[in-house]
Amino acid sequence: MTQNSKIWLSSPHMGEEEWKNVQEAFRTNWIAPVGPFLQQFEQGLAERTQNQACAALHSGTAAIHLALHLLGVGKGDVVLCQSLTFVGSANPILYQGAIPVYIDSELQSWNICPEALETAIKHYCAKNKKPKAIIAVDLYGMPAQWEALQMLSEKYEIPMIEDAAEALGSTYKGKPCGAFGHFGVLSFNGNKIITTSGGGALVSNDVDAIAQARFLATQAKENTPHYEHTTLGYNYRLSNVSAAIGVGQLQVLEDRIQAKRQNHDFYQALFGDHPGIQFLEEPEGSFSNRWLSCILIEEEKAGFSAEKLRLHLEKQNIESRPLWKPMHLQPLFKDAPYFGGNIAKDLFLQGQCLPSGSNLTLEEKERIQVHIKALF
Repeated sequence: MTQNSKIWLSSPHMGEEEWKNVQEAFRTNWIAPVGPFLQQFEQGLAERTQNQACAALHSGTAAIHLALHLLGVGKGDVVLCQSLTFVGSANPILYQGAIPVYIDSELQSWNICPEALETAIKHYCAKNKKPKAIIAVDLYGMPAQWEALQMLSEKYEIPMIEDAAEALGSTYKGKPCGAFGHFGVLSFNGNKIITTSGGGALVSNDVDAIAQARFLATQAKENTPHYEHTTLGYNYRLSNVSAAIGVGQLQVLEDRIQAKRQNHDFYQALFGDHPGIQFLEEPEGSFSNRWLSCILIEEEKAGFSAEKLRLHLEKQNIESRPLWKPMHLQPLFKDAPYFGGNIAKDLFLQGQCLPSGSNLTLEEKERIQVHIKALF
């Protein structure tokens, strides 16, 4: 590794078992989107998230799309969605022709604010436009306030989709993320805590719904000797080769979580008591996989802004990134309704995600430390 080689925000971290599994998939010629590794991966994910069933798909976005479809979300329906998130949480609402309504965050976990959420629910119920679904996110691996959110879901009888794409291995009061909604969504994109290159999964205790998800994800082909289609389907199934990687990655998930949490400890020690720097602390009862280590920077106190930090690290070939730009501030959703204040906006303006790969070396951490201290 050269002295100025690229330090990525969160790069894939492969081991030996993944390669052995891929070789086995090739040796047995299970290359198509079916096979023993796919079944093994689905079973492992279901067990890990304490769900009865899992459908492995080619992305977390596909999983959200199928969840909305299975909940009957259609044209003109209202779907309430966390604003501070990746666009993959929100785009499937438009796929279904539904109306996205965005909700502000709360400061404790940076996730969807229960108070703002209930305000939105009451608003649409009063207009006889009861929301069809709620999408809440476990942002950067930090669990949302699930006790309060589940109470609202049950009180108003609105199904919840938990976007746990960034939170595999995180828990809330001992229960794993991915287990709090009618559907849970996972992602295995290249930068996630474990990866299948690209991939995702839909998990649920609704076994029949997951069976229907698998059906829809394989072009809704009926059980006939010829190709018979009576329902609109999608090409969303994960391949057995990708699942082979996932099976190997699941075996090292605990190691990856430990490494991610050590990264977070490293940054806390690095910034120490430097004024104007704030970390997202774990609320009582929450355990975060610390997928990305994030800070908030108050420029007047810190002496530099989040953007200045990003540009400073970029000059040293070190990747960092702002927090997600809230959906209600995106040009794509400029006309979408929004409930709440400016918390999500302020988090975006002040937030920065620091290099958080589980494969960060001691040498790379030393480089990061030297250049961040130079900015002080």
